[in-house]
Amino acid sequence: MGAVAAAASRVPGQRSAVLAERPDATVVRSGRLVAKAHAPDTDHERLAVRLRVAAHPLLAGILLPPAPLPDHGGAPSAVLLGRPVSLWPLGEPVDRDDPESAPWAEAGALLARLHAVPVAALPGPLPVMRGPVSAARAVARMLATGDGDPAVLAAWQGLPPWARGEAPQPRARVLCHGDLHLGQLVRHPAPDGPWCLIDVDDLGLGEPAWDLARPAMWFAAGLLDPADWGRFLGAYRAGGGPAVPTDGDPWPHLDVAARALAVQTAATAVAKAAQEGRAPDGTERAVLDTCRRIAEVKCSSTPGEDPRPARMRS
Repeated sequence: MGAVAAAASRVPGQRSAVLAERPDATVVRSGRLVAKAHAPDTDHERLAVRLRVAAHPLLAGILLPPAPLPDHGGAPSAVLLGRPVSLWPLGEPVDRDDPESAPWAEAGALLARLHAVPVAALPGPLPVMRGPVSAARAVARMLATGDGDPAVLAAWQGLPPWARGEAPQPRARVLCHGDLHLGQLVRHPAPDGPWCLIDVDDLGLGEPAWDLARPAMWFAAGLLDPADWGRFLGAYRAGGGPAVPTDGDPWPHLDVAARALAVQTAATAVAKAAQEGRAPDGTERAVLDTCRRIAEVKCSSTPGEDPRPARMRS
């Protein structure tokens, strides 16, 4: 935590509190600012581009812009004690204890706006969206525990190479978030400003279906209420999002990415349960069951290629 504590200490007169501490990131609040130490293997040049994109006027109201780091000439990031560190305004996160207030419609609308940003006008060179690479890392972490679930591995091997981070993404012309879930939304200014997206670690050019894939996977696994899924998808379509057509069945366009997110989530669950010496809990078992169904059906190689994909639900 030393790097992010060093950044937080540069905010005078404020006490710090750890908000999250994981192998890939540490987040500390200091007054009305949040300091984040990114993963040790983060490419600092690519992170700098992502931060410049987040600060660009075209992303105003879509992505939370970074704050300048004190003592670093106003730069949005710096390497402190070997870790890239960035500073952000404090936002109000989604209330996990009030699922009915979850901003699914707002998330869909924000994604549509993000996907419509003209990439040629942004700072560059824009990196590739890292979602598939993150999925591959989750599978690698599962294997490292020595508890590689056969169903998860079969589902992973059934995915096309692009969804495993082994080949270019088929429609890598859209600015994508890369790791969309409700934890990536905050109100800013806190506590009741408009919703915006946070976390640019996976931001880049990629397949836009990936950004809809986690909610789609939860819906397919029976873990997301159909009404919430409808609000999310409806808002995305109303905003002209390019990942799916404006009407009709969206699943042919989401199938591959949703499968990949199911595998990533299941692999993460297996690794976490193994590390904690316990059996998977109810939510984790639901995702593992989804992976077992995925392993039984063939996956199309390109979004929209197969008009009749299996829906993962049965």
